[in-house]
Amino acid sequence: MASTLGTSSIAFLPSQYLSSNPSIHSLSLSSGRKFYGGIGIHGIKGRSQFSVASVATEVNPVEQARKIASKESQRPVYPFAAIVGQDEMKLCLLLNVIDPKIGGVMIMGDRGTGKSTTVRSLVDLLPEIAVVAGDPYNSDPQDPEFMGVEVRERVLNGEQLQVVLSKINMVDLPLGATEDRVCGTIDIEKALTEGVKAFEPGLLAKANRGILYVDEVNLLDDHLVDVLLDSAASGWNTVEREGISISHPARFILIGSGNPEEGELRPQLLDRFGMHAQVGTVRDAELRVKIVEERGRFDKNPKEFRGSYIAEQEKLQEQISSARSILSSVQIDQDLKVKISKVCAELNVDGLRGDIVTNRAAKALAALKGRDKVSVEDIATVIPNCLRHRLRKDPLESIDSGLLVSEKFSEIFS
Repeated sequence: MASTLGTSSIAFLPSQYLSSNPSIHSLSLSSGRKFYGGIGIHGIKGRSQFSVASVATEVNPVEQARKIASKESQRPVYPFAAIVGQDEMKLCLLLNVIDPKIGGVMIMGDRGTGKSTTVRSLVDLLPEIAVVAGDPYNSDPQDPEFMGVEVRERVLNGEQLQVVLSKINMVDLPLGATEDRVCGTIDIEKALTEGVKAFEPGLLAKANRGILYVDEVNLLDDHLVDVLLDSAASGWNTVEREGISISHPARFILIGSGNPEEGELRPQLLDRFGMHAQVGTVRDAELRVKIVEERGRFDKNPKEFRGSYIAEQEKLQEQISSARSILSSVQIDQDLKVKISKVCAELNVDGLRGDIVTNRAAKALAALKGRDKVSVEDIATVIPNCLRHRLRKDPLESIDSGLLVSEKFSEIFS
């Protein structure tokens, strides 16, 4: 459950294996109170260099206890295992949890089909990851690419990092969010009261190594779309405020949902989603009745309803953990790779993201099934979701783009 965040065991890891990276700016710790996850800044011509503290990173046990208590008091989410139908959407989400490098999911479909309910129910299945204690960016204690600047500086100085196991974060990006709230901003109150230039991390910092979910993503303001594009492309978020330049890691699984009737998504953002799932309204009368009854049970007594699905939820969690552990050993034959690229080429897919994502998704599916080798069936399952949104739009074409991908797959793989 999401309420277990930050409550697990503590370990100490050696850090002498890391090397310096000239692309990451170094910093010196501020005097006074100790902060974790401080931010390095560029020197400004004509001014002396100084350090910037992160106001969101001071270790406060009382505050941590308050946050844990507030999470426990929140209304329980609908269990993932209880969702009826929508297999394509559920599979895409699970594959991204197994391999975050797939690049996220774009879910498009009719209103009232359970898109946001399904995405938010994923939080119970998210595995635990090792993070540096007290760091606002969920820094990886082993991978420099996922480290905040101060954590990296501590590692280079030979310090041992206090590490905790924590569930992967899921962060909601509201449509009305300001750019400062998303990227982070200078804390004016701290600047006025203490004379300290302090950086308040935003949603992108919280989403690092986690999931960033945007409901109704096709209605997102253009300036926020630009921010997401920049972070998705580089894996880093850079904030330029009040003469200060601050960078921190921002690598996340981007999940978006929306109704195509309410507007199209900008093509450059659409291409950043690794997979695309189409959701339709359930037409079978018996299934509709079952969904209504299940929802009624959940609304009446959420805890009892969730308790009835504990076994299925735990089985899914074990499947995901097992798949993540064997993912690196999954192989795909060379001739299958060539055929995947041939499908992409003959469909006139721009760029190579389609090839890369299809290979990754097929491996993740094989791992989910407990196999160490990708089969043709694995590729057939995932390739429409990986390529459908990358095809060039033809206004005169009535056939669904997913069917076009499936037809080309059958032609080449036969």
